[in-house]
Amino acid sequence: MALPIPKTYPPMEAAPATSLPMGPEWQYEPKWDGFRCLAFRDGKKIELQSKSGKPLTRYFPELVAALSRLRATRFVLDGEIVVPVDGDFSFDQLLMRIHPSATLVEKLSRETPCVFIIFDLLVNEGKSLIELTLEKRRRELERFASKYLKGDQTVRLSPFTLDIATAQKWFHIGTAVDGVVAKRRDLPYQSGTRNGMEKIKKLRTADCVVGGFRYLEKEPLVGSLLLGLYNKAGKLDHVGFTSSISAKNRPALTQKLKKLIKPPGFTGKAPGGPSRWSNKRSSEWQPLGPSLVAEVQFDHFTGGRFRHGTKFLRWRLDKKPAECTIKQVERENRSALNLL
Repeated sequence: MALPIPKTYPPMEAAPATSLPMGPEWQYEPKWDGFRCLAFRDGKKIELQSKSGKPLTRYFPELVAALSRLRATRFVLDGEIVVPVDGDFSFDQLLMRIHPSATLVEKLSRETPCVFIIFDLLVNEGKSLIELTLEKRRRELERFASKYLKGDQTVRLSPFTLDIATAQKWFHIGTAVDGVVAKRRDLPYQSGTRNGMEKIKKLRTADCVVGGFRYLEKEPLVGSLLLGLYNKAGKLDHVGFTSSISAKNRPALTQKLKKLIKPPGFTGKAPGGPSRWSNKRSSEWQPLGPSLVAEVQFDHFTGGRFRHGTKFLRWRLDKKPAECTIKQVERENRSALNLL
């Protein structure tokens, strides 16, 4: 490609923060829960690149087709690829795209087509914009969207606001918005750095039944607690784990848990067995009777489980295990599509 920035160009990244920064130099955007992507077009040639520099082009043929239909022919867009399902965005469906089978990828592209939410313009009409401030790049991006994206359902413009109250409302929109991103409007594009951009993720808590535990790989001490929530049929489903147990507490906790071992542990979905990434010892688990309740902090609950490991906060001695239901992690499903 003969564009002014190469495909290996690293996108700007965000530093984690606990609260929204304030001041006229900041603008706020939804933090979309998808795949970060730089989209390059030079004439008929189109390439999609992930944040880590991996090619994404073959996994999203419908996005390549949409970009090829634009009247603009030489540009680089920075955005997020998401997959809408039932009015919200599905990260599980997004993960399914990264598959070696071209036939499956093509099938999924028809059944659950993606959306590319753009929030920055790095090259326009073959001219680099990376030295411009975000304030100026955003104006260029909005002109680009107004000129080329009218009526396009695949490539959409991400909203932004200067109003912190509006940004705070975005924390409560479904599962598609992962939080809020704050960006300095007075800086040029910060390629490969975390300067001038902060991400504030929404974190939630849930009370879970400890339905079992696993030992550490090389020691007979508890390594992780297996968490459960009661489904609508009254069965205890395995929904994830927490391993944030301090070393000093492991011996006493291990002895406590040993006294509570009682099959089956989980009466609904149970933890999986050994895999190619785990040995026999690390994948074995001990079932517990439903008596312990732990409060944990998490970021995502999708596909019937916590996507990542959770953070143990405290024991809930005042909570009955039967109260630990799946309703805790269900949330108001305001479609993030309404923001676009």
